Amino acid sequence: MFLLFVLTALIVACHHASKPEVTSSADCRSVQHAVGETCVPAKSQRLVTLSMPTMADAIALDVQPVGSTSFYVNDQVPFYLEGRLQDFVKVGNNEQPNLEKIFALKPDLIIGLEHIESIYDKLSQISPTVLGNWQGYPSWKDHFNFVAQVLGKEAEAKQVWAHYEQRINDLRTELGSNYQDIEVSFVRVCCNNWATDVKNSFSGIIFEDIGLNRPSAQDIETENGLLKLSEEALTQFDGDVIFLVVATDKNSVEATEKLKKNPLWQKLKAVQQGKVYPVNYEAWRGGNPLAADAVIDDLFKYLVEETAPDALSTSSR
Repeated sequence: MFLLFVLTALIVACHHASKPEVTSSADCRSVQHAVGETCVPAKSQRLVTLSMPTMADAIALDVQPVGSTSFYVNDQVPFYLEGRLQDFVKVGNNEQPNLEKIFALKPDLIIGLEHIESIYDKLSQISPTVLGNWQGYPSWKDHFNFVAQVLGKEAEAKQVWAHYEQRINDLRTELGSNYQDIEVSFVRVCCNNWATDVKNSFSGIIFEDIGLNRPSAQDIETENGLLKLSEEALTQFDGDVIFLVVATDKNSVEATEKLKKNPLWQKLKAVQQGKVYPVNYEAWRGGNPLAADAVIDDLFKYLVEETAPDALSTSSR
């Protein structure tokens, strides 16, 4: 109760206080961000992140957050972060961070996204806070570079990008000319909806970097890199290969079963040839370099090694 009282007092006070002045010193660096300018610690010791991509970006830069907002479906840690995370506290969800839990962690830096601007002043009363100009998954590379700048980890960021480019080049070499005339499709099933990630999505950017071709209906850009599908439009999203991303919530699983029984789905070339590969939702929509590594692992597995024991076929299962 005392903690709640203190936190409430801070929040009330912030409504009557101006934003802290930006200063620079040996222990503080001035950083421009989506809602202003903030002096951040030269080296953060107690970081709180308020989005999944931000948390994974920090971990990729060898910075362990002490707290972060919750994860994806079923609130589980994505598999590509297993073994990389040390002890941390969940501080609410991305849309509604828990101010009391954040305050209790005594952070020295908070990194979030622009969509929580309405509570920026409250967060700033707890700790120096910066908000990234997140434009959806099309901006995943820019956001990683922003997090690296805030943390003063530009050198480490260069190493991360060098690793990414090396893996992209290795995959290109392994693929050779085999995929010059092959179209790679993407279908996403989540929250009882069907959709595809297009050219400027997270996975679409990875495909583009590799040089993989997309069906014409997916070879476009949208505001958030996502295009919802209707049943009638399914035939427009056929390809020689289909990566099927399914979330693990009940509605998504049921929607997938419905999709597999749809006569239009059964007519797709990739379905008839057994070239539909189920892949992990959290990784393929991760929006960070560690998730990108997991996506590239899948591309090696299914496009190079061609080992797809769990590939979906025309049979209902």
